Amino acid sequence: MDQNIKREIILDHYKNPINKGLINDESYLKVNMNNESCIDEIDLMVKVENNKIVDIKFDGEACAISTSATSIMIETLIGKTVDEVEKIYNEYTKMLDNKEYDAQILENAIVYDDISKQPNRIKCALLPWWGIEKILKKIKKY
Repeated sequence: MDQNIKREIILDHYKNPINKGLINDESYLKVNMNNESCIDEIDLMVKVENNKIVDIKFDGEACAISTSATSIMIETLIGKTVDEVEKIYNEYTKMLDNKEYDAQILENAIVYDDISKQPNRIKCALLPWWGIEKILKKIKKY
């Protein structure tokens, strides 16, 4: 993907994030994520019905990378089954670790494919995904 297109996608999701704002609904699984090395702190709310992610909401204070990564993650994961989410999560983390990965399933999350060139930004791009990992662990306990 062209660098300018990547930049546009990231900036658009930073300026106009999807599903920003929390709601009062006990049917959502909730998790708080923070990056100890900076100000990034994100609350995620995930609604799962019939083993499928039907909604994700978030709020918090975060940098452009964490905010856009959260918004892009939400766009990518809503409508996916728990198994699909787990596979996407695994491929995303492989990509950020500079390992071989399946780019096809990452959708717009592919915009972070060269974030490892800025090692201090990797945690920013991973923060919301670590939240999803925690949610997946909660789901498997049920």
